[in-house]
Amino acid sequence: MRKLPLLYLFGIFLIILNHFLGSNIYEWALYNTLFYILVPLILALTLGLKHEDLGFKIGKRDGYKLALAFFLLTLPISLYASQLESFRNYYPLFSYNSWREFLFKELFIGVIMFAHEAFYRGILLFPLAKENEWLGIIAQNIPYTLVHIGKPPLEMPYSFIAGIVFAKIDLKSESFLPSFLLHWIGAVVFDILCITTL
Repeated sequence: MRKLPLLYLFGIFLIILNHFLGSNIYEWALYNTLFYILVPLILALTLGLKHEDLGFKIGKRDGYKLALAFFLLTLPISLYASQLESFRNYYPLFSYNSWREFLFKELFIGVIMFAHEAFYRGILLFPLAKENEWLGIIAQNIPYTLVHIGKPPLEMPYSFIAGIVFAKIDLKSESFLPSFLLHWIGAVVFDILCITTL
């Protein structure tokens, strides 16, 4: 599709813009929703794409089964990483004074994760993957990996691998929802592990 380069170039601009905005979890949730969902979705629809073609649907059951399997397979990695000082000093991304506040703020983490998956595994992945699957996977995975710069060093290689696995799962499901649930639940569990002494 000739209009795809415009979508991807504008997507890169939104990634850079979003990277420098927000100073707390509420602002991050707002800017992620705006620049990772609303603005690129409007552009994609304007270019003639349909929301179903961008992974905005429930999808097939196989993707959810694969997401659950990947979550269970990576639990030992999460357990190990949560004991590393670099991760424990970084996560969770917010301060809290009670378990109630902790769980409330994890809902905003969910908003951020939904925005990320809608953008990378939805809007950036599906249109190009329809033409060339691996080109679509790499096109979304390179910027996805790069936005992890500045986080604990082990996140870079892990995010690169996870980005490919998430994309394959979502393509199987024809929806980005499996990777959203995987990403969000995995993040909540990891935050709990980081604040819990084993």
